[in-house]
Amino acid sequence: MNESQNNRARLIETAIKTLDYARQAGASAAEVDIGTGQGLSVTVRLGEVETIEHQRDKGMGITVYLGNHKSSASTTDFSDQALLDTVQAAVAMARYASADDCAGLLAPEYLARTVPDLDLCHPWDIAPEAAIELAVACEDAARQADSRIVNADGTVLNSYGGSHVYGNSHGFTGGWDWTSHSLECAVIAEQDGKMQRDGWYTSARDHSEMEAGPAVGRCAAQRTVTRLGARKVPTCNVPVIFEAPVAKGLLGAFLAAIAGGALYRKASFLLDRLGQEVFAGHINISERPHLPKGPGSAPFDSDGMATRDRDLVSNGILNGYLLSAYSARKLGLAPTGNAGGVHNLILETGKRDLNGLIKQMHRGLLITDMIGFGVNNVTGDYSRGASGLWIEQGQIQFPVEEITVAGNLTDMYRRIVEVGNDVDRRGNIQTGSLLIENMMVAGT
Repeated sequence: MNESQNNRARLIETAIKTLDYARQAGASAAEVDIGTGQGLSVTVRLGEVETIEHQRDKGMGITVYLGNHKSSASTTDFSDQALLDTVQAAVAMARYASADDCAGLLAPEYLARTVPDLDLCHPWDIAPEAAIELAVACEDAARQADSRIVNADGTVLNSYGGSHVYGNSHGFTGGWDWTSHSLECAVIAEQDGKMQRDGWYTSARDHSEMEAGPAVGRCAAQRTVTRLGARKVPTCNVPVIFEAPVAKGLLGAFLAAIAGGALYRKASFLLDRLGQEVFAGHINISERPHLPKGPGSAPFDSDGMATRDRDLVSNGILNGYLLSAYSARKLGLAPTGNAGGVHNLILETGKRDLNGLIKQMHRGLLITDMIGFGVNNVTGDYSRGASGLWIEQGQIQFPVEEITVAGNLTDMYRRIVEVGNDVDRRGNIQTGSLLIENMMVAGT
């Protein structure tokens, strides 16, 4: 076994030992979550090193059940005595916890029987000196790309890897190793005494699949200078394109609305909408948890339930919710393998790229950045500050800032005209740009 596999084997032994302590302490059931990790982070600015950080983390959380009484405790000390003390503290607190009829472990029949290798671990043995060199090359490319780039706001290279193990008193233990690497550059441009800031980043499980540092820097510079000369526009109702990185936020609001916690609290604008059309009829949204090297890939969820491919939305119709063992019991439904969230949400694309969507829109607003958090999950009301580019006759005319876009997510989802094929694959939500038929843009 390699070093990562040896570490994971030790964590499984620790999980089994901790669960045994819980049984001896009188718990009727217990579950444990253990994680360790280490990494390197380097920040440079204007060619100089600002920070070099070596990270090493570990932690164990234990949840115990005394019937339907539940409590949790955690520790960063994996010695036998510390594990025992943590378990005893959790059991002592559980005796005073309020009873909850829905508390308890996932039913055994849902537990993952196998843990497939999803190719999530690609360690990067990069020395601090090499990391600094890569970050400086990225920033240099940004600063040299355009004379209007006058300052830098930091370029950060991160490399991190770890192991995750979950186990419970049904006899289940499993885990996996993972890595995550990223390079981010932010710069400042000036024109006519006014400044703008923007940036770009790349990330991947495997560092060899990241964008080259100079390419990241040039993209950061291009996005920044594009914002120069920004102005307001008069208040109007026009079509709107959410650029792919920004469009993820719209889908994040959808996920929050179909999460079990929001549903059983009746705090969702999609309450009781199962089997109904909630998106435009051409929209298909799936969950693909077993994508090799996927940013959100996982063989099982936080309850130990096996993950599986799901079609959450088919032809605009909502097919399912995101349910943990607990929220499923609260709603009287079956769990879906989504304790801890969704795993690789994929929005099916159309045929056009971003330029094609701009031409199709003809006149309207391309949103490239959002400000604030103006989403009401209960009503679906949506109102956020934005900046972007104004479009006339299918062409970019000038940058726009200090505006607000508003609508209601129920209407916005049903007015999606097309999904671009410019998919942003850098995170757990993967979508292209979204063209929405009409929204209120509040400006001057």
